[in-house]
Amino acid sequence: MLNKNPFLFLLFAFLLIAVNTDAKKKKLKILVFCKTAGYHHASIANGKLAIMQLGRENNFDVDTTSDASWFTSQNLKQYKAVVFLSTTGDIFNDEQQEAFKQYIHNGGGFTGVHAATDTEYDWEWYGKFIGAYFLSHPKQQEALLHVVDHKNISTRHLPADWKRKDEWYNFKNMDSTVHLLITLDESSYEGGKNGSYHPMAWYHNFEGGRMFYTALGHTEESYADPLFLKHLLGGILYAMGRKS
Repeated sequence: MLNKNPFLFLLFAFLLIAVNTDAKKKKLKILVFCKTAGYHHASIANGKLAIMQLGRENNFDVDTTSDASWFTSQNLKQYKAVVFLSTTGDIFNDEQQEAFKQYIHNGGGFTGVHAATDTEYDWEWYGKFIGAYFLSHPKQQEALLHVVDHKNISTRHLPADWKRKDEWYNFKNMDSTVHLLITLDESSYEGGKNGSYHPMAWYHNFEGGRMFYTALGHTEESYADPLFLKHLLGGILYAMGRKS
């Protein structure tokens, strides 16, 4: 009997605690934020569904919102990473800006998709954090991308030269110190304004946190494209702290 054997009783109690603790373990969770104070991309709806599916397939939970009041220091503690899914314009008040900044300072992760660079132009810290601001774009068309770093989790599956159709951003206030992943070949399409240095995806560690950005993802079709989805997943996993 267990009550006559202290060792077996303790072992049984320990196993019960271990099983109960494991059952209570929560999966890592990310927040997908899609507030727009400017242009609203039709592909946001597709993007939310795609990221939720990526979460189901890769064992992380996904919350989605366009409500900036979610950005409090307390609420953000539950998220391993925050995704700005084609946010546009001035999306935060001063308190929300400070909460997001502190989240990054506390080691939080961030993935910016497409119009995340068309966001918070008057917030100097965010401009340095994201690494560039949107300037303009030509009509949607096919263009050639060059993958310059295949070691990253977001690019190792991609071809060295990747031809696809999207909306190709031109940038201003670019930070040349970010770690470049993908560039755009301006000779392959019409309307480029950044010349030989035209980044399309990059990342960097910033003030204690992790920042990943991809300019791809304007079109609704992007969120059914396996190559792009794996690229996006890699950016999210990097933001969550995964390196492989």
